[in-house]
Amino acid sequence: MMDMISRRGLLTIGGSGLLLAGCDSLVGNAKLAAVLRASEQATQRWQRLVGRDGLAREFSAADVSPVFKVNGTHEPTEAAYQAMKANGFADWKLAITGMVHNPMQIGLADLRRLPARTQITRHDCVEGWSAIGQWTGPQLGALLKAAGVKTGARYVVFRCADNYGGEVSKGGAQSSAQYYESIDMVDAFHPQTILAHSMNGAPLPVGHGAPLRLRVERQLGYKHAKYVMEIAVVDSLAGFGRGKGGYWPDRGYEWYAGI
Repeated sequence: MMDMISRRGLLTIGGSGLLLAGCDSLVGNAKLAAVLRASEQATQRWQRLVGRDGLAREFSAADVSPVFKVNGTHEPTEAAYQAMKANGFADWKLAITGMVHNPMQIGLADLRRLPARTQITRHDCVEGWSAIGQWTGPQLGALLKAAGVKTGARYVVFRCADNYGGEVSKGGAQSSAQYYESIDMVDAFHPQTILAHSMNGAPLPVGHGAPLRLRVERQLGYKHAKYVMEIAVVDSLAGFGRGKGGYWPDRGYEWYAGI
């Protein structure tokens, strides 16, 4: 049954053993995109049947990978981000907007003072590699409760600081766009969905998304948005990018990348 096919198994497709060599591998490949869309629907149904609070496996400190690959943007080059980085992100603020009763802006120091969850989990990349890291930060659900999500809200959209400027590895020259991602309310309120400000017991490195990144542990790595600047609570994804819910979903990847 399709529901029982593992996500990692789908990284190898067809008799030729096609392995996704990078996130750009799907761009323009309609047949592969159709297979992955079918898998996306099956995986989402399966995870919902297992239960909204089913947990991704957590590991011990001894399991943390000695090297955790930096992938995607290594450092945003935009002037606004560079200025915040030079100031130690003292002027950075996370905005929570959209369908909330109490829109807010929260600085990094305030986020660090909030109750936090620490979890050691495995990061699985669509390219076929994995690494284990320790992440610390407040649960997204707690922030959304403080903001007061309005009735009818369906998605949480993460707007990021990095602009994919058309590199071939990021979708090609036609694909220059601000990075963004989104999840539904089930994953937004999942206990392991956190906004990580720390990695392996230290402030989050720039290559891994400083000052703040999403960790949504039951989905593949490209869903874990880095350099988060704004969280928008919405009832539709139509007003963002090409309307598919994320930079890579706009270019053919699965919106629900469950593992």
